[in-house]
Formats: sequence, structure tokens, C-alpha cells
Amino acid sequence: MSDTPPYRILLALTDNTVPDPWVAFAGRLASQPYEIHLRGMVEVPEGTSLSEGVLQARQWRDVLHRLATELEVVHDTASVIVDHQPMTRLMEELNTSPYDLFLLQWKGPNDRTGGLTTNDILMFTPSDVVLVCRDQWGDDGQALLSLRGGPNLTLGVQAAKALSGDAPITLFNVSSTSRTAPDLTTLSRSEARIHRAISAVGDITSSILRELPGHTALVMGASFAQAEGKTVLQKVYDQSNLPIVVVRARQPEPLEFHPPKPMHRAEDVLSTRVDRWFAENTYDSQEFADLRALLALKERQRVSISIGLPALNEEETVGGVIETLKTRLMEEIPLVDEIVLIDSNSTDNTVAIAESCGIPVYKHPEILHDEVGSYRGKGEALWKSLHVLKGDIIAWVDTDITNIHPRFIYGLLGPLLKYPHLQYVKGFYQRPIKVGDKMQAYGGGRVTELVARPFFNLFYPELSGIVQPLSGEYAGRRAALEKVPFFSGYGVETGLLIDLLERFGLDAIAQSDLEIRVHHNQPLVGLSKMAFAVIQVFIARLENRYGMQLLEKANRSMKLIVHEPERFALEINEITDVERPPMMTIAPYRQKHHTAEAISTVQDN
Repeated sequence: MSDTPPYRILLALTDNTVPDPWVAFAGRLASQPYEIHLRGMVEVPEGTSLSEGVLQARQWRDVLHRLATELEVVHDTASVIVDHQPMTRLMEELNTSPYDLFLLQWKGPNDRTGGLTTNDILMFTPSDVVLVCRDQWGDDGQALLSLRGGPNLTLGVQAAKALSGDAPITLFNVSSTSRTAPDLTTLSRSEARIHRAISAVGDITSSILRELPGHTALVMGASFAQAEGKTVLQKVYDQSNLPIVVVRARQPEPLEFHPPKPMHRAEDVLSTRVDRWFAENTYDSQEFADLRALLALKERQRVSISIGLPALNEEETVGGVIETLKTRLMEEIPLVDEIVLIDSNSTDNTVAIAESCGIPVYKHPEILHDEVGSYRGKGEALWKSLHVLKGDIIAWVDTDITNIHPRFIYGLLGPLLKYPHLQYVKGFYQRPIKVGDKMQAYGGGRVTELVARPFFNLFYPELSGIVQPLSGEYAGRRAALEKVPFFSGYGVETGLLIDLLERFGLDAIAQSDLEIRVHHNQPLVGLSKMAFAVIQVFIARLENRYGMQLLEKANRSMKLIVHEPERFALEINEITDVERPPMMTIAPYRQKHHTAEAISTVQDN
């Protein structure tokens, strides 16, 4: 029996009269042993008691029970969701459970499905997505696969094959700009079912509609849904009655319809891309030292800015950090709207000092405690701080810095205010470390150089240009931060970089030179614990990428050697980061920070 986990499909339906063809279609989308988790959706109108959905729910349960009983592939957790916005509940499940594919009975681009728009669904779903409307597809009709590039190619081909049975597939590429027609020969040869491969230049909507006759279904990549105004997808939907499928791969494929010339190795192309990113997305804090200019940008963009200060027993330095940032960035120049301390149950005077400085203080174990409980760790404090901080842009700075300077903030905010495409900025710096009575100018960052950098280069080379991936100073847009998971402990910085890369791409990440940072360096045993946690985050992300399971079989306790004058022993430490789901999936957070109108206008990433 294979140890490979089954391909997990979450199938969500809005109509309980014809569920069987959907189950069969879901099975054809899987290329390996699979299991289907069925969800029936009952959408109750706003202002109406959810109890009004009881009869529909009962009908759904009868249908789901039959399917789970008759079909071995249907998992026994089949259930019905009754809500004003049932899709929101599904988003919570998708972001907390490891599904490979989300298949949805879709109402089309002009209507909300389960209370969310098409862009909402495409944005918030962490797995592969297949949306299908007008489900009258046949097994003997030819599918038109219309893609503008390679990011969704594999998933698109799989959907087209699932729709068309044994019939051939037409691969169609069209561009609105005049350019050399792409060579689709290699792509069509790699899939025997593709009998025709066509390239065209012209009006995209008209070109697709001209090609549709003779086909029984249309498969499109999600990129068609990203244009402003009335999208190509909406126009084609309005002018055609064929079943339409929209696909969006969780991890966009690097393959493009214009592949690099054979003499360029893939490694060389990637290396060039990282080098270009390093040159274009590495900033210096002094570029943004004109605070009045930053203030003008902030006011023009009408955004608010928050600083979150995570702290645990930092009474020696926390007051200086707060007073420096508050005086320069709030009182002299009102660049920042709030500074908030997020305390992790300090036992010294950290909280009292912060309160005496006149800033709000929250204890992270108390934030959302009734809803989600609490764990120890800096990552937990950062994740929960999203709920209490108010800003559109959020900067986090550690409170153990002894040479605090406003550049630790404006060096991070500057790129975000000046370049709207950026979503996240990491700080880097020289880290002097005290050895005896002397300061070594280039010491520090030991876990970065011995653990994080080798792992990034091995498995996430796109991030190999990040100077200090584990630095504690970074800033990002709320709209991005709320959509990615947070690890609760030492692994938070590693997880954020990987997840932001996969969701928003390398070009959405930048780094800024904050010059010199002086703080209290951890002893080697503390760094060993940090490295242990960081490695687990890398393994967790590689599990997601390759569909394997390692951590469940791994030992999570770490034996540390204690060698003291009167003690020589092994000390066992349990070091495990808990992965918190995207904050956007937490209902109280959405109620506080997002209205229904605001959510509906979020554009697909």
C-alpha cells in the first residue's frame, strides 16, 4: 500500500439536484488516488434568520449521506453549511486544512457565489481552484483551452480533459498586443489530447468567441479575470451559453509560452532574475530620510500607518525605543498614526514603562483568546497584533534595540509608500556582536548564515538575495499580511517570506538597509533552539509543495547539552511552531477590519 497521501478535493455545491456528475468530474480532475470532501451550501439572505435554512439543510444532508454511502471516494465528513455567506466558512476550512484542489459549482463572474465575488474566491483560496458554471457538459465534446501564458497550464489541461472525455482539446493563445506569435508546438506535443494549437493577436474577447463554435466547453486561466472594468471573462460569459471553467493554480508554473532559448539553463535564468531583483528591490534607509516627503505620499494615498512593538522583558530598552519613535514620527512629523506594545506576559517593568510613555499596551495571550486561544512565541504576538493594530500599513520593530533610530521605521515605510506594487519590506543591517570587551563589526546573524541561507538557496532560491531573512524589523500592507499564515514562534519570519513569495511573487518583496543594529545577542543554546524551529518551517513548506509527510514522523523534542561547573547533562526542550491561519479567516477580525463592500472590491493577486 502506498504511503503517498491521497489527493484531497473539496467539492462545494449550491444545487443538490444533480450532485453525481460533479463527483465524477472531481474524480477526473485527480491524477492520483484521491478523496472528495463534499460541502453543500445553503445561502440565507442577509436580515433573515439562519434557521430559515433548516429544510434545505435537511435535503442536503440526505443527498450527502447517500453519496458518502454509495461512493467510496466521497469522504465521510460530507457536510452542509448554512450561512449568510457560506463561502466565508469554506475559506476558513480551506485555510486550515490541507486540500489540494477546490472545485466549486460557480454562479459565474457576474454574481456572488456563497456571498463572495469571483475575485474574492480566487484570492483567498490557498489551494488549486477550479470554478465551473453552466454544468451541462458532455463526454464527447471538444474543449477550448484558452490561456495567456503558462502559470495555469497543467491545471487547465487537466480541467479540459475532465470536461471533454476522450474528445480532443484545442489550445488557444491570444494577445491584445502585436508581437511575435508564440510557439505552442512543444506544449502541444507534451499532451496527446491537444490536437490543435492556435496563436492569435487581436481583441481577446472577439478572438475567443470566434474560436468557440465547434466546442462544447471553454476553459480559461484566472488571469483573464484580473483586468479593470468589465473583464474578458465577463464579456465572454455574457455572449456565450457554453459551460465555462476558470482555473487558478496555487503555485503558478514558471513555464511560459515564450520559453527561454535552449542555450540558457533554467539555473541561469533564475540567477539572473534574483540578481535583477537584488539590484532593483534593495533600498537604503537614507533614500527615505525626508520625512515630510513621506508624509505627503501618505496623505496623498490616504493610508494609515501602525507600529507594533513585540516585547518580552525588555525594560532596559523599551522606553528608549518608544520615546525615539514617538517623538520623531508622531509628534514632530505625524507620519505614524499609532504605536502599540504587544507584550508576551513580561515579568519585569516592560508594561509599566510602555504605559508611562503613553502608548496602548496589549498582552497577546488575551487578544482573541476566547475565539482562537493562545500560544507562546513572537510569531503569535505578531499574528494577533493584526487584530488590534489599525493601520493599512504595519511595521514591526523589536524592542531590544539599544541604538534605536527613526530610520528603523522610515527605512521600511519608504519603499511601501513610494512603490505601490510592493507588499512587504525586510530590514537588514550590520550586526556588531560583543566578544569580550571588543565589538566585532560583522558578527551576528549566525542562524541566518548556518541554517536559513543554505535552506533558501536549496529550496527557495528566489529568496536567496534576502540579506537577513530572519531580521526582526519588517513592514507590510495589511491587505497582504492578513492573507498569509503566521508561525507562532521562531519560524515566523521564514514562513512569512515563503508564503508572501508564493502568493504575491518576488517582485512584491523588497529589502532596506537600516545601517547598524545593536542589541543583546543570544547565547549559542538559544540560537540552537531557533535553528531547530526554522528548519521545521522549511520542512512544513516542502511538505505542502511536494505532498509528502515528514514532520508527523519526526522528533519535535530537542536535547540540549548543559555543561556547567556543577552540572553536565542533557536537557529536553519541546520546540514546535504552531501554524496560525491567515488572519482574514478569523471572523471577529473580518467584522472589525472589513465591511462586505470592502471585501468585494479586493482585487485578485
